[in-house]
Amino acid sequence: MDIKDLKTLIKLVTDTDITEFEMESEDEKIVIKRGRGQEVVHMAAPPAYAASPQPAQAAAPIENAETPAPTVEDKFETITSPIVGTFYRSPSPDSDPYVESGSVVESGDVLCIVEAMKLMNEIEAEFKCRIIEILKENAEPVEFGEAVFRVERL
Repeated sequence: MDIKDLKTLIKLVTDTDITEFEMESEDEKIVIKRGRGQEVVHMAAPPAYAASPQPAQAAAPIENAETPAPTVEDKFETITSPIVGTFYRSPSPDSDPYVESGSVVESGDVLCIVEAMKLMNEIEAEFKCRIIEILKENAEPVEFGEAVFRVERL
């Protein structure tokens, strides 16, 4: 991401009531946090530009402390929010929800909407699955990577 895009992103975040924004891709990770008169921007350099790790560090795998390793007994997976925003179960307040617990969805079916900066982002299923549990309430805020559905892959 070049500096112009980064400045635009910072402006979008500061013009809203979002206090924290995080975006990650294969090449970079951007975290913007706002507080009382203070703005912090963290941006990890792409791997090509990052300092080379020490040999001992290169052999150690990176583990995510928030997500435990799946066990054979746990046949359920979670679908997480790809962005920070507000979770909506239906396209409008008077419409039926996209899915209910027990619904079977195909790959590409819309599961919910996450509103971010006045944009409605449809979140689609990436594989055929059964909705076991809906983990967020309608109009509830969600963070990047936060679990919103518990599903069983079919």
